[in-house]
Amino acid sequence: MTANYIYGIRPLIEAIKSGKEIEKLFVRKGIKGELVQELLSISRKLNIPINYVPVEKLNRITRKNHQGVVAYISLVSYSNIEEIVPMLYEEGKNPLILVLDQITDIRNIGAIARSAECGGVNAIVIPFKGGAIINSDAIKSSAGALYKIPVCREKNLVKTIEFLKNSGLQIVVASEQNDSPYYNIDFNQPTTIVMGSEDKGVSIEIQKISSVFAKIPIIGEIESLNVANACSVLIYEAVRQRLSE
Repeated sequence: MTANYIYGIRPLIEAIKSGKEIEKLFVRKGIKGELVQELLSISRKLNIPINYVPVEKLNRITRKNHQGVVAYISLVSYSNIEEIVPMLYEEGKNPLILVLDQITDIRNIGAIARSAECGGVNAIVIPFKGGAIINSDAIKSSAGALYKIPVCREKNLVKTIEFLKNSGLQIVVASEQNDSPYYNIDFNQPTTIVMGSEDKGVSIEIQKISSVFAKIPIIGEIESLNVANACSVLIYEAVRQRLSE
């Protein structure tokens, strides 16, 4: 994994206090001490994802004196979806939001972001935990799109979907488990497109509160599209319909 990182307890505390946005914090299991407790307390207050890992994990990231803690610095500044949606309505725009549920492949994240930016998606929502780190590889794969489109990192995707639904957006879930082709969906409405990982798909909790399920017909022998390609199909159906209106 390639990304900028900081190691050492005191350097990390000072980095966080100075306003550095932290993507993910790795902490050695069983670590003790007042200083590390201060680091953990600050991290929890700022909703920084904390992962307790074996020391071998930290040693794979850096062989330097990490003191049991390593953190990846965010390469993008995260936005707040609850601020973006009202702003879009105020500006007279027709919201098109993309939610990525449990997608962990950084190259897919980058490719999806590139299609989203090209297709006029207003924001991408990713989970606080369980998704890919937005690192330099993801940014490279996105051709820089991750610097141009707002990215929102949310602790609870189900609550975020409920907020979007209550804000008047239809929730379109990409799924092969239905018979409704994507081109029958009215994307002229304010819309949230939800994409899941290729192995797990969209979580059951999100499916339960969704409005519409979109199937992309497969004619060949391979059962499904790559998630980035499937995402492009849905985004550009929305583009086609909105430009045709």
